[in-house]
Amino acid sequence: MSPRPPAPGILRRNRAYRLAFLADLASGLGTGISAIAFPLLVLGIGGGAAQAGSVATVSLVTRLLFRLPAGHLVDRWRPRTVMVSTDLVRLVLIGSVPAAGALGALTYPHLLLVATGEGLATALFGPAAISLTRDVVAEEELADALGLGQAVQAVTALVGPATGGALYAADRMLPFVWDAASYLLSAVLLGLITAGAAGPARTENRTPREGDGITAGIRWLVGERTLFTIMLYGSIVNLACAAMDVMVVAVLRSHGESGTRTGLILSCAGVGAVAGALLSPRLVKSLSVRTILLGIGTVWTVVPAVFAAVYSPWLTGALLTVVMALSPAAGVAIGRALYSRTPRRLVGRVSAATSVLLTGLAALGPVTAGALFDAFGGPGGWWCMAGAIAVATAAGWVPLRAARGLKAPEPDAKDAADEEDTESGDDADRAGRPGPGPAAPPGNRRTGPSTA
Repeated sequence: MSPRPPAPGILRRNRAYRLAFLADLASGLGTGISAIAFPLLVLGIGGGAAQAGSVATVSLVTRLLFRLPAGHLVDRWRPRTVMVSTDLVRLVLIGSVPAAGALGALTYPHLLLVATGEGLATALFGPAAISLTRDVVAEEELADALGLGQAVQAVTALVGPATGGALYAADRMLPFVWDAASYLLSAVLLGLITAGAAGPARTENRTPREGDGITAGIRWLVGERTLFTIMLYGSIVNLACAAMDVMVVAVLRSHGESGTRTGLILSCAGVGAVAGALLSPRLVKSLSVRTILLGIGTVWTVVPAVFAAVYSPWLTGALLTVVMALSPAAGVAIGRALYSRTPRRLVGRVSAATSVLLTGLAALGPVTAGALFDAFGGPGGWWCMAGAIAVATAAGWVPLRAARGLKAPEPDAKDAADEEDTESGDDADRAGRPGPGPAAPPGNRRTGPSTA
């Protein structure tokens, strides 16, 4: 018997996911391009460094504070409608920047308002994207879809800042025109996903279950002890990932390395993240969640210890490539374990709770790295990071044993009813798959093991 030919990739076979993936890639690149342009523009109109940093901070804080209410709302609305609506809102907000610039009316308060509005819209978009992808990705394709989501994050982190800087140098409004156009393209692509593939409507007047509410996702996650342990461990790895760049920059600059050389070394992390995202589905299918997480924890312990013992710019670049190539597999493993078990009625709220846990702790990474460097210098700071990750890895060794046997539970009656509603629509985009599967989150523009 001749060997069975390989199945076509998820992007070729699954039209609905392909459209969602392309929409995420377009808007992700636009966001990465404008992210560097916002502080440059604030400085360009006469603002100070603190004002330049506050624009990004306002957007991030808004997303974090509104994430739980956003997840609660998304669980009651049609995901595709939420995504298209928030893309159009962000199109108007970002488009107002070049419009104001053309009229000579650009001000710092205007940019703060844009950042706040974009943060609110993005807080809604994230959980909706996860809910949508759960509806269009089958169980057996989950690792592939998660790997592609990690690839989007890595490519955005690698390409976005350089492209944004080049566009800003040509014309300071070009990054915002590009970003606005990316939101328009994303909305069009999402609108092409047919109703049957876009998930059940969430607007019907259903009687809520006892205990449902904004915090239902947090309560469910805490109740799933194995998953909660995985999330806590993943947040530690995310913290280390967020701290790594700042520590590397501080150490390189303290040894007199030029900005150009520092940038080249840091770009190794981006290259490693792209390669790792492409390799992560194969790793996740071959290894258990516990093996991946503890293996990555071990690597993240060894690498800072090597940095503490030996200073070599090119060794730093090589090890950054290795450590970031392994990290996307953690994001895929965590996402696969989480979203295959989450009840459909709670997907938005659980994804929001996960995002708060992972992003909230990671936000402390840069300031923690700076404080460690100021207090102990480069070697001391690296040893502190290595010790913290070693403790977390050792502490998770026994609790993560239960992660070996994680399986998706059978849907309950209400979730089954939701899936029946989904299957009653147009199945043109879901042909050839057995039914609604878990989601592949679209990514949050990070290169660490984030799932939401």
